[in-house]
Amino acid sequence: MAKSYFGTDGIRGTANRHPMTAEVAMKVGMAAGIVFKRGSHRHRAVIGKDTRRSSYMIENAMVAGFTAAGVDVFLLGPMPTPAVAMLTRSLRADIGVMISASHNPFADNGIKLFGPDGYKLSDDIEAEIGSLIGEDLSAKMPTGEAIGRAKRVDGDIYRYIEFAKRTLPRELSLEGMRVAIDCANGAGYRVAPEVLWELGAEIVKIGVEPDGVNINRDCGSTAPTALIAKVKEVRADIGIALDGDADRVLIVDEKGDVVDGDQLMAVIAESWAEDGRLAAGGIVATIMSNLGLERFLEAKQLQLARTKVGDRYVVEHMRQHGYNVGGEQSGHIILSDFSTTGDGLVSALQILAVVRRKGGTVSEVCRRFEPVPQVLKNVRFRKGEPLQDGRVQDAIAVGRDRLGNAGRLVIRPSGTEPLIRVMAEGDDAGLVNIVVDDIVGVLQSVGA
Repeated sequence: MAKSYFGTDGIRGTANRHPMTAEVAMKVGMAAGIVFKRGSHRHRAVIGKDTRRSSYMIENAMVAGFTAAGVDVFLLGPMPTPAVAMLTRSLRADIGVMISASHNPFADNGIKLFGPDGYKLSDDIEAEIGSLIGEDLSAKMPTGEAIGRAKRVDGDIYRYIEFAKRTLPRELSLEGMRVAIDCANGAGYRVAPEVLWELGAEIVKIGVEPDGVNINRDCGSTAPTALIAKVKEVRADIGIALDGDADRVLIVDEKGDVVDGDQLMAVIAESWAEDGRLAAGGIVATIMSNLGLERFLEAKQLQLARTKVGDRYVVEHMRQHGYNVGGEQSGHIILSDFSTTGDGLVSALQILAVVRRKGGTVSEVCRRFEPVPQVLKNVRFRKGEPLQDGRVQDAIAVGRDRLGNAGRLVIRPSGTEPLIRVMAEGDDAGLVNIVVDDIVGVLQSVGA
């Protein structure tokens, strides 16, 4: 089916293997160009990318597709996903493209699309683009002067730097703070250290030497060990870990302990509620967020609305119901007062603002609740739909009964990899481990 090109976060897969081929990328550019050509004005697309070697291939293929469709292209170079979303609006583009597989290994790549409002596309528009990818579009392509042009606009990186700085109060300075930052050898390797330095911080940076194949390798938010060691080595006040496209963030406190997205959302929600800035009386998170976050918010008379996994679903719920804070445990945090998508750097700046205002250490400020014991295990499968197997369904039912009202069980397929994710949480850590292990065992036995 056409929709199968798109997962929970655009199109993603192994570079040079279907669907992440140059041919498909060109057809995506042609199809998106057709869908977003509205009116008689000169249409434009902006394209950013992360630092993967294959991003050159996908970028050039998409340029061919867009220009063939009569769309002018602005090439941003390596740029965080939230910067692409912001520049799509700032440059009055009709569509934005981020070429990245986010936190995945370097051999993967992906295509994320944004509409002219800077938001990720709806399922319906993705389906429309997907249906066109499989068609012969040659008859719909313009000729002559109507063919598009392309140019590089690397200087627009400074628009995003200034935007990020303006999310903080003018009088706030980071002088006197030693900040260690790990940019995952990814898309944020230039902008993130620059923003922190211009705000006055002393910067110690790692993961800022991309070579095309080292993105996310033993670094970044999915592998914070190197940052933890650096924080301890240089006695940093805080460590900031971005992922490959810089739309998610994790924090390392001065003791070397990791602070996840749930804790970060709690910090921002509490602070913004105190300032009267928190909209809709709460925040939005996914079904994977810790039960401890929900209990913390309830104690503050704030609510937690849960969605399916995927920041796009969080954003969708925020827009529909008027929330301005949402995110995922993984560190995707959406602050809609500033951004239309997750922004790791801006989220980190908001945390730094709270730390500055409260005057405590990061470990004091950012530990807002005691997490409920939670276990997450991934089971890789080869083919089929393991969750439809009766033995697996029976094991899941038994697990839910055993946890009862004192815990939660979430079983779901990954939207970006051939994995089944098994998560359980509850006050009894031993029981949680048993429940997860039992389900994982059954999944493995049926050939997952």
